[in-house]
Amino acid sequence: MENDQDHIEYITRLLESKSTAKQKTYKHLLAAFKTLAAESERIINELSKKAHPGDDDVTVYFKQVGDHEFHVKVAGDLLIFVLHTNVVTFDAEHFVMKDPYTQQNEFNRYYGQIMIYNFMSDSLKFNRINDPGYLLARLMVNHENRFFVEGEGRLSFLFNKVSDGPLQTENLNALVKLAVAIAIENDLMAPPYPQVRFITLHQKIEHTPDLGGGQKIGFKMSYQDKTKG
Repeated sequence: MENDQDHIEYITRLLESKSTAKQKTYKHLLAAFKTLAAESERIINELSKKAHPGDDDVTVYFKQVGDHEFHVKVAGDLLIFVLHTNVVTFDAEHFVMKDPYTQQNEFNRYYGQIMIYNFMSDSLKFNRINDPGYLLARLMVNHENRFFVEGEGRLSFLFNKVSDGPLQTENLNALVKLAVAIAIENDLMAPPYPQVRFITLHQKIEHTPDLGGGQKIGFKMSYQDKTKG
């Protein structure tokens, strides 16, 4: 009986500590996502007024898909922002786990995540379900609203450590602008000719990337670098 009571007390402590920290994390994440969507829409509206690309088919738009997803289209690129509902932690070798801030309190290591994926806008327009998308960045937020970002290009070093203070609107504004700029900067690269010499009838019917669809140069190189060795 005493052992049962110990288990109840242990579970109670978990509910009052770890579970509470995770719920706080999720609430901060929801608030961050809402602000991120608002900043994205504001930036797109500003671009619509200022940018005059010289071709009516070069379009930009913002689209709220649901509580956990929104899209930002800039010309041929589509950024998909996704809020993941699960709170996560990291393996022992991740830089966050070695940060003095994390070591002060075990609950500081739990983070919610917002992912930013880059797709070719034509992939969704023509329902090319086999076209690849790339993880451009992920924003991590914890129970104290502290944050960091892992990402491509300048996003890999701008917010590459746990922040000293809570996440601010200006941080989210900078994140959106950088993500948009990086997506536009990285061009499509045609696959090597021998790779597309032969196709199957199925590939032709389904209009798969094997017909010669491009891949993002910068993201492809970055992914290869991370998987070498």
